[in-house]
Parts: sequence; structure tokens; C-alpha cells
Amino acid sequence: MDLVFFIKLLIYKYFFIFCNMLKQKIYRLVEKGSHGARYNMVFDYFIMALILLNLFAIIAESFSGLSAGFVRFLKLFEIVSVIVFTIEYLLRLYVSSLTHPANNKLNSALKFIFSGYGLIDLFAILPFYLPFIIKADLRILRVLRLARFVRIFKLTRYNKSINLILDVVREKRAELGITIFIAFLTIVVASVMMYYVEGDVQPDDFPNILASFWWAIATLTTVGYGDVVPITVAGKFISGIIAVLGIGLVALPTGMISAGFMERIKSDASNDEENKNNQDSHSVKCPHCGGEVDN
Repeated sequence: MDLVFFIKLLIYKYFFIFCNMLKQKIYRLVEKGSHGARYNMVFDYFIMALILLNLFAIIAESFSGLSAGFVRFLKLFEIVSVIVFTIEYLLRLYVSSLTHPANNKLNSALKFIFSGYGLIDLFAILPFYLPFIIKADLRILRVLRLARFVRIFKLTRYNKSINLILDVVREKRAELGITIFIAFLTIVVASVMMYYVEGDVQPDDFPNILASFWWAIATLTTVGYGDVVPITVAGKFISGIIAVLGIGLVALPTGMISAGFMERIKSDASNDEENKNNQDSHSVKCPHCGGEVDN
């Protein structure tokens, strides 16, 4: 009995070691980072290429008069893509204890599922499986097929520039929130004023305050479609003021993000220069040729 127990214990031990090694390899495969090897880079480029091909497939489906063979090819490509994305999602879920550490595996899995990238990965495959789970009419099916477009957001995981912009937006979220609140307040005030000024004169274009929101948004953003325009003197005066305010309000978030973007680039450049200087300070120079000498 002792020998059998010892063999079982040994088997469990090596199985546990094998599972940990497998999890580490999967982590290095699916999680982008400096820890990755060549196969990690191949996996990243394969997923990115598949995402872009899915985008082209969605665009191709919008054309009428496609041949039956090409339609079958697009359907087959959709199935293959969903299988690949599902495997990727399950692998990321398996290594969630490494990517989203918590006090237990269940909490790690939940942290991944409800994270930004986790939700994007889930919504990238969910439209394919939902019709098999619940009955849906043609309108819902069209919405679900349109929801496949969310796969393009999976590229944010692999694009450094997009991640840099998202980081800047997160850093400036307080300032951006204030600007957005002021813009929303301006839209509300302009809608109320325009309704009382133009409502009696143009009841079809300004039937209520909510309907006036469209005019206020188009004017504040200086788009000016011209489908709804004031005709009274007071309405034109208010419209001019809102248009002028819109120039500044629209430019503020852009300026904040641009400033934060430049600050981040300078900070990264300073960090790179500091790391380079630290590496140079630890190297030993040859007194004769000036080359580095191994310590």
C-alpha cells in the first residue's frame, strides 16, 4: 500500500509540474510581452492577420450579387475564425491566474472575463453562438452579425500606438470628464433656449426640447448639416454663440490628449535614455581601444 501511495503521489506531483509548465508556455504564447519568443510573435501576427481578414469578410458580405461559392467560402471562413478565437479565449481564460492574479482561480477567471480585453474577446465570438442558444428573428440576427465588427477592437491588444492613446485618455480622464460635462451642459441650455425661441415658429423642426438636442449637437460641433436651422433673429444669435463656443469646447479634449501624448512620449524617451546610461555606467571600457570589456 505504501508503494502504491508513493507512486500515486509521484504521479500527482509530476502531473502538477507538467500542468504548471504547460500553463507557463500557454501564457508566453497568448500574452504579448518581452517574455515571448519567436512562436509568440508568430501567434500575435497570425491573430492580427485573422482579425483583419474578418474585417474584409464583413465588408465583402455587404456587396450584392456574390456568387454562391464565394458566399460558402465566407461562411466557412467565419466558422474557422470563430473556432480559432474561441480556442484563444479559452487559453486566455486558462492562464487568467497569471494575467489577472486573485485569491483563487475563480476570481482570476472573473477578473479576466469582465476586463476590457476579456469582454472584447467574448463579444467577438458571442454573436456566433447566441442563435444556437436562443431563438432570434432576422432583425436580431442582423444585429448579431453586425456585432462581429467588435473583433477589430482585438487589435488594441497588439498595437502599441492604440494602447498609448488609451493610457493617455485614462491619465486625462478627470480633465476630459469636466470638458464633456461642460459641453453637455451647454447642449442642454442651448436646446432649452432654442425650443422656446423657435418652437412656436418651427413646430416641426423644434417640437420639443429633446428634438432640439440634434440641432444643438450639430451646431456645437460646428458640423452644421443645415437640415434644422433657426429663422428668427434671436435664434440666429443663439446659434452663432453656440457655434463659437463649440470651436473652443471641441478643441479642448483634442488639446488635452495631444499634450498628454507628447508628455508620454517625452517620458518614455527619458526612461529609455536613463536605462541606456545605467547600462553604460555598468560597462568597463578598455583603456587602449575604448571598447567594452566583460566583467
